[in-house]
Amino acid sequence: MLDVPSVRLTSLAHGGGCGCKLAPSVLQDLLAGQPQTGPFARLLVGTETGDDAAAYDLDGATAIIATTDFFMPMVDDPDHFGRIAATNAISDVYAMGGTPLMALAILGMPLGKIDTATVRAILAGGAAICAEAGIPVAGGHSIDCPEPVYGLAVIGAAPRERIRRNSTARPGDALILTKALGVGVYSAAFKKDALSAAAYDEMIASVTRLNRVGAELAKDEDVHAMTDVTGFGILGHGLEMARGSGATLKLSAAALPLLAEAETLAQQGYITGASHRNWASYGAEVDLPEGTPDWRRHLLTDPQTSGGLLVSCAAEKADRLLGEIIAAGYPAAARIGTVEAGPGRVVVGA
Repeated sequence: MLDVPSVRLTSLAHGGGCGCKLAPSVLQDLLAGQPQTGPFARLLVGTETGDDAAAYDLDGATAIIATTDFFMPMVDDPDHFGRIAATNAISDVYAMGGTPLMALAILGMPLGKIDTATVRAILAGGAAICAEAGIPVAGGHSIDCPEPVYGLAVIGAAPRERIRRNSTARPGDALILTKALGVGVYSAAFKKDALSAAAYDEMIASVTRLNRVGAELAKDEDVHAMTDVTGFGILGHGLEMARGSGATLKLSAAALPLLAEAETLAQQGYITGASHRNWASYGAEVDLPEGTPDWRRHLLTDPQTSGGLLVSCAAEKADRLLGEIIAAGYPAAARIGTVEAGPGRVVVGA
């Protein structure tokens, strides 16, 4: 790769982070008619419920977990971009209750637009997070690409009984979210030079915090279901849990943890395009309080990059589990709602 002048990474991408994900409705259309994974008896988790990763029964006792995630930059610091992308990709293994084993790098860079030092810094940032997770970057693949892209394919494992799906929530469960919402709002403000230094630091701290608590939660039989909240927002990933579980998720808007400046920035109009696409895709399956302002709805559909875990657990154990999650290093974690018998949809209360 030839050395060229440094440029803002975000200037080379039409979107960034998990805000680049295809809208849920588009993804459903693309997958319609694709071969189903059901006939493969040892495949424990496939495409049926839009879960976080695939899981395969290795020997009756151990499940292998496989996932991949990559996207374009939401920040300009190449080290931060690498760290965010790697944290986000590894999260899918933790969301299944697994422990990551190794990763393969996925790299696409626009030759002639980004210098060698910048690409090395992206890779180094990703490798640093992998080292924090205790796994090697064991290989990968790279291409010349019109926009910068980086991510990982991650392999993990878990005892078969510890696999946690997004489709096994039970009526009567409590819902816990482990990280604050508002990453998409912050990234939209960042691209317009409207994000304060303190807010940027807050965002980076959140999106580079590994969701390793998921592997610990999966050891507890009172934890019934998990998923990580990423590009479809809390409503979209909550709806996936509701549909898969055949139940209604009831969320309290007031209980949702938010990044410190998220409300203010949302009110000022710093919204991603993905937020609009998300609502257009699944809004018909969501009930909002009458008179909900658009800015508040956008916080509910805000695409999260490397977001928190949505945990469905026995209600009588929720306070204990919440305390353990906070003690494990997730200070924004909060109880945000309940699971109730009913159709697969999300109902948001005040």
